[in-house]
Amino acid sequence: MNADALVLMIVVMAIIWGGLVASIVFLARRPEAGHLPDGGEDTVVPDYAPLE
Repeated sequence: MNADALVLMIVVMAIIWGGLVASIVFLARRPEAGHLPDGGEDTVVPDYAPLE
C-alpha cells in the first residue's frame, strides 16, 4: 500500500469508529425514546387467513 491509500484508510476508519462511539454515547445518555406512543407488547394484531 502506498501512503495515499493508508491515509485514506485511516480517515475512513476514524469516521466509521467515531460514528460507532458517538452512537454508543448517545444511547447511553438517552436510552428511552419518550416521544414515541405507547404500545408494542400488549397490542393485539388480528390474524388474517392467508390469501389463496
